[in-house]
Amino acid sequence: MGIMGGLNAEEYDRSYSDWQLVRRIAAYFRPHLGKVGLVAFMVTLTSLAGTVTPILISRGIDSLSGNPQLQLLLTLAAVVTVLGALGWVFNFIQQWFSARAVADVVLALREDAFRAVMRRDLSFYDQFASGRIVSRVTSDTQDFATVVTLTVDLLSQLVLVVVISLVMLSQNGRLALITFTLGPIVVAIALVFRRFARRAMQQSQRAQATVNATIQETISGIAVAKNFRQEATIYNDFRATNELAYRVQLARVAVFGSIFPLLNTVSGVGVAAIIYVGGLMAISRSISVGDWYLFVQSLGIFFYPITSIASFWSQFQQGLAASERVFALIDDEPLVVQTAQEPVVRLRGEIIFDHVTFNYSTGRNAVLQDFSLTIPAGETLAIVGHTGAGKSSLVKLMMRFYEFQSGQLLVDGRDIRTLDLGQYRRQLGLVPQVPFLFSGNVADNIRYGRPGASDGDVAAAANQLGDGSWLDDLPQGINTDVGERGARLSLGQRQLVALARVLLQDPAILLLDEATASIDPFTEAQVQAALSTVLKGRTSVVIAHRLSTVRAADRIIVLRNGQIIEEGDHDGLLARGGHYAELYTTYFRHQSLEYQPWQEGETVELDRQ
Repeated sequence: MGIMGGLNAEEYDRSYSDWQLVRRIAAYFRPHLGKVGLVAFMVTLTSLAGTVTPILISRGIDSLSGNPQLQLLLTLAAVVTVLGALGWVFNFIQQWFSARAVADVVLALREDAFRAVMRRDLSFYDQFASGRIVSRVTSDTQDFATVVTLTVDLLSQLVLVVVISLVMLSQNGRLALITFTLGPIVVAIALVFRRFARRAMQQSQRAQATVNATIQETISGIAVAKNFRQEATIYNDFRATNELAYRVQLARVAVFGSIFPLLNTVSGVGVAAIIYVGGLMAISRSISVGDWYLFVQSLGIFFYPITSIASFWSQFQQGLAASERVFALIDDEPLVVQTAQEPVVRLRGEIIFDHVTFNYSTGRNAVLQDFSLTIPAGETLAIVGHTGAGKSSLVKLMMRFYEFQSGQLLVDGRDIRTLDLGQYRRQLGLVPQVPFLFSGNVADNIRYGRPGASDGDVAAAANQLGDGSWLDDLPQGINTDVGERGARLSLGQRQLVALARVLLQDPAILLLDEATASIDPFTEAQVQAALSTVLKGRTSVVIAHRLSTVRAADRIIVLRNGQIIEEGDHDGLLARGGHYAELYTTYFRHQSLEYQPWQEGETVELDRQ
């Protein structure tokens, strides 16, 4: 595979020039110009304090060599001490307000990145690993702070270089030109290094994102791995990923580790030349000893910023690469695009699919092809069909989770693409086959759709399901902690919490995506008793794997390959002897049979209605 294998860019990644990235970064600093201005002023004062010190010392050396005086020496020491203290104060103020500005900018950037994640449609999460996305929102935004901090340091170093250059020119043009000759060489080395540095940092960050994604997926599926005794397999997978990241990091270190010795060599040549030439000039009295000392000291001040800028190029490129990844996430456009944001009042619930064509991604066969269906307001529609027939796709399109490619989807006669999505989705209640619960207790999860609901409203919604008897099986009732992703509850209990959450929401349109498929028959009876009341007066679309759910529907449609091949009620479809009758024999018939589980003569009806 090679060191860089498997670390390709995501499809939504973009390439930005350094100038574009700097402009984007600068835009985040505009609200904090006051802090930035104060930092720039402190940078100037710090640089001046650092530059004046060697000048005073050089003048003191010249004065003492001619007429040594203790008073002059004490005065010089006092002035240098004061300048050092002032430099420390200026630097502290600079660092404090710089940190404040950087923290504010990173806060804003992370909020923008997270807002972009929330704006993405579900197709985005189908295509890209969540661990990689998390890495951009957390690690890359933090790395972004590096480039910002280094930019402030760069400003400080550049001011220092300009000031010391003027001082050297004013003292001795010959020595100054020798020093300046090495500057373009250092810059050229840094520019050549830039290309390799950016690529090395991009690969490093992608490797880290791959490690994060692997860890997250492993922890999420740890129960399945243990069930099939695949701990060794997933460990080996992680080890391979981790070794890939290790090799990438070694390559990064090799690239960045080569620049600093090279720059030190260049600056060492400059120092040797100045010491030699300046020493000869001092011996011949072409310049004073103090001037020669000033140039020797100035060399350190001049070359240190330049070599630091180049040697810190690794962190600088890391920050630029990180900002590039974050901006790519922010700039990526969602596939689900609303053409308007029309307000949505209480819906009647009429839904019309008008010659809709839909597929999940380009290059794949259409899930729905020229599909048409009318669901009158208040109807309970059951959708049945084999896996892959397109049942869940209909629900996802109604929820506006995915963009269809052609046709129209109308809700109460209005194009779904023109509605305010937030207001529209508040009137939809979706209960999936596998519910997701957030950390917290049962009441918190029921209240999720209506954060302002009272405890009484939450309890009332929970008690609509089986008269609340299911809560008696929970250790602390409605206050029971559900654990991560609801792990402390059974699947049936999680489903009941999800149903109660929708009941509290009181939606105009109810969408049940095989919501009772994973519930035992007794729990199903509790849910059906509640749903028989909840379904009244609202449009309900039910993807059904239970006979009781199918029989309760006003109408049944049968899907195959994204097309409606049959529709009617349960008895009528059975009488036709078509595809529904085949599905009934395969999936539903056993649910209505009586059997004798414990003792002869005792029967249990599985189909509780």
